[in-house]
Amino acid sequence: MTLPVFLVEALPSGEEFVLDGPEGRHAATVKRLRVGEELVLSDGSGAQVRCSVVAVERDALSLRVVERWVEPEPAPRVVLAQALVKGDRGELAVELATEAGVDGVVPWRAARCITKWEDGPRGAKALGRWRSTVREAAKQARRSRVPVVDEPVSTAQLSHRVSSSALTLVLHESAVERLADVALPADGDVLLVVGPEGGITPEELDALRSSGARIVRLGPTVLRASTAAAVALGALGVLTARW
Repeated sequence: MTLPVFLVEALPSGEEFVLDGPEGRHAATVKRLRVGEELVLSDGSGAQVRCSVVAVERDALSLRVVERWVEPEPAPRVVLAQALVKGDRGELAVELATEAGVDGVVPWRAARCITKWEDGPRGAKALGRWRSTVREAAKQARRSRVPVVDEPVSTAQLSHRVSSSALTLVLHESAVERLADVALPADGDVLLVVGPEGGITPEELDALRSSGARIVRLGPTVLRASTAAAVALGALGVLTARW
């Protein structure tokens, strides 16, 4: 079994470290780690440190550094443009995508989104929930890198990102081309676009296609907006060298 991962702002520079705060409290009281057991500290950017527990307090652990390394970024990277989904299904979408290996998330204000992230405190709160969900999912999956959740974008802004990506795949049930038949790049960013529950409008499809996107389908069934990305990421993991 792989070692539990705890996220810290800065990795220890020396041979000793005290894990305190929320992460230390979780390690000591929830995980109940004991002297002699090991864990991994991560800064969320690929650098990791394996440590041994040398002392346990009520809400902190004293650690000794055993090993250091840096996990390389996967190639190609997969960035998810996820249309806003109502309720907690948006958080479910980014949670599943993080567990499946997504490298970045772009919230998309698609035309048929039921939920709206307006500028201001309410929109910032919704974005914060996505970021918190991604962080916790990355820890649960024991990932070395926490995906960055960008600020929400309009369709015009998303089209601009299409032109700067190595490949853009828009999942759509009307597509003739299969994802399995697309030649995938060995590196760079693959932008994966998932529409809202009401679907992507013809105008949005035209705009994305005009910017260079490929409209593709996964299979014969229609997936929920909250699960499509995770399924596609699994397919991309097998079809590329990521897995």
